[in-house]
Amino acid sequence: MAYLDQPINVNELPEDTGGDYSPLPPGDYQTVIKDAELKATNDGTGQYIKLRLDVTGPTHAGRVVFANVNIRNKSSAAEQIGRAQLGALMKAIGLATLQDTDQLIGGHVTVKLAIREARTDPATGKTYEASNEVRSYKSIDSSAMPAGQSQIKPMMQSATPTKSAPPWMKK
Repeated sequence: MAYLDQPINVNELPEDTGGDYSPLPPGDYQTVIKDAELKATNDGTGQYIKLRLDVTGPTHAGRVVFANVNIRNKSSAAEQIGRAQLGALMKAIGLATLQDTDQLIGGHVTVKLAIREARTDPATGKTYEASNEVRSYKSIDSSAMPAGQSQIKPMMQSATPTKSAPPWMKK
């Protein structure tokens, strides 16, 4: 049991508006990576990075999109696709080497969203509502970059943590 230091009156709490969880319209959205977690695949034979991307613009700021990026999978095609996605993501945020998923947190990236239609998994019978699917990752400023120039930005030189430093710089 946990004791609350003051009583909470239900009549003083804000109304739950329910939020909008419908898929965003297909298109390009600027996002910031708020969470990146390594997870095991359902069958336990592979791994993926689960990303939480918060939309910052140009529309729908404040909405959240989730993406899974395969890094190890029993299907070589799924693994190859996932690793290509990871490569595009790393280039987009200027990360040359990935050692820890926390290095992705705080990265700004433009994502191309599509809508994955509602479906029923034939194997399990479980139904899923329509949702967004990240189709690609690119640098937010890639359109301003001359053709042929590398999108990998130089990493911060200082190892001194600051309040505004990304999480991987604080270790």
